[in-house]
Amino acid sequence: MRRRNLLRGAALGTGATLIGAAATASTANAAPALLKQRPQLIYGAQSGEVGAASGIVWTRADRPSRMWVEVSDRPDFRHSRRLRGPALTPETDYTGKVRVDRLCPGETAYYRVWADGETASLPVEGSFRTTRTGGQDVRFVWSADLAGQGWGINPEFGGFKIFDDMAARDPDFFLCSGDFYYADNVIPETVTLADGRVWRNIVTPEKSKVAETLDEFRGQYKYNLLDEKLRAFLRKVPVVSQWDDHEVINNWYPGKVLTDDRYTEKNVDVLAAHAWKALAEYTPSVLRSDGDGRIYRKVAYGPLLDVFTVDMRSFRNANDANNDPAAPSGLLGRTQLDWLKQALSESTATWKVLSAGMPLGGIVSDGKPNQDGVPQGDPGQPLGRELEIAELLTHVHREGIANLVVATADVHYTSAQHYDPARASYTEFTPFWEFVAGPMNAGSYGPVKFDKTFGPEVRFHKPPATAGTGPMDGGQFFGEMSIDAQTRALTVKLVEIGGTELYSVEIPAA
Repeated sequence: MRRRNLLRGAALGTGATLIGAAATASTANAAPALLKQRPQLIYGAQSGEVGAASGIVWTRADRPSRMWVEVSDRPDFRHSRRLRGPALTPETDYTGKVRVDRLCPGETAYYRVWADGETASLPVEGSFRTTRTGGQDVRFVWSADLAGQGWGINPEFGGFKIFDDMAARDPDFFLCSGDFYYADNVIPETVTLADGRVWRNIVTPEKSKVAETLDEFRGQYKYNLLDEKLRAFLRKVPVVSQWDDHEVINNWYPGKVLTDDRYTEKNVDVLAAHAWKALAEYTPSVLRSDGDGRIYRKVAYGPLLDVFTVDMRSFRNANDANNDPAAPSGLLGRTQLDWLKQALSESTATWKVLSAGMPLGGIVSDGKPNQDGVPQGDPGQPLGRELEIAELLTHVHREGIANLVVATADVHYTSAQHYDPARASYTEFTPFWEFVAGPMNAGSYGPVKFDKTFGPEVRFHKPPATAGTGPMDGGQFFGEMSIDAQTRALTVKLVEIGGTELYSVEIPAA
């Protein structure tokens, strides 16, 4: 790295700070031709997969260059370390990641990332907190469903404003529960509401049609990262990424063949492969763009919390009536289900949060008689995919695994359900809570009906008065979970855009 170029390139505007008065003068006097040669990091930087001693830093340049990261435990970057990152090439659409290690538990790591080509880019600064080893509270937020149903980035509205509300909670991390974009939803220039109000979107070529090519799937991420509030949020809150259906197409499953006239590529497996590569490239995750890695994993946050993210798309069976009485035709698949059972048994954390793509008891139809979700509406003994969930819940019960809660999304409204065998047809499980959040900036729908097989009781919900309500009329939600280090109690809050707390419950640790 040419230090001189870094000093000349440092400036405000992308979350960076000036590095001395000399830098200001050099930047101001730089020739226009030189400025054109600088790589641009217009999509900012973000962090993820944070542990007690490490985290991943991500960025994207607009041309071939080399990624560099400077890290320090001080915001003025004294005593910093410099890490040489990967070459940013067309193969990964000029994206890159660097694992920052040798950090201390429970500290704030300050990073500065830039790209060095013919000269250095302007740097982008960010930070993240490493996980604690004990004695400190833990807080995270989660949500899903961004830029769906035609509700894109509207500068007049303030862009993706809900990220400011989530940032105000000062979370340790953000759990993105899927549908971070809508590959099957076009973003039009305007949406006219029934009362005549007009929603005006930023538009891009990739969001002007459904995504079919790899570049069009990459364009889904690039569109969302045009939003200043999202970029600012990601620079200071690490993310744990999952996916659901709209990262590919609504209600997809492996082997599906489309009849949708909008698509020239009818093979969903081809679309899913493109979506996977884009997910690996554009998130600060452990996924690799060559297909290595997996979405399901445990993310440990000290002695108080383990988060188990699951993949409810890659291994599911085809959507059918979902009423097989004998063989579990599940959403998780045998390998993932066995991993989850073992990982829960081995967990020593006080709280175990299962991050599921869909509610466990909510009925989500894929056109009668086909079902996209876990249940099918029969309130009796488990059938179809319910057999897989029954196996999981019974394992938790027999193993005496305490303090399991479910965080989920997908259904575009917010709710809290308590599952209890005293109300259920299937009774061999321990009572547990499930909480739904979302959308973040999309249409609001619901409520869904709940299948009584596992005895859910809806304690709170807030669906829209009219299906398809957009962000102008509220109906955008996120959830917050916080664990008190002294009492070990878990407090869950469901919050609407603007920061209004709608529902709160404190659950004591068993």
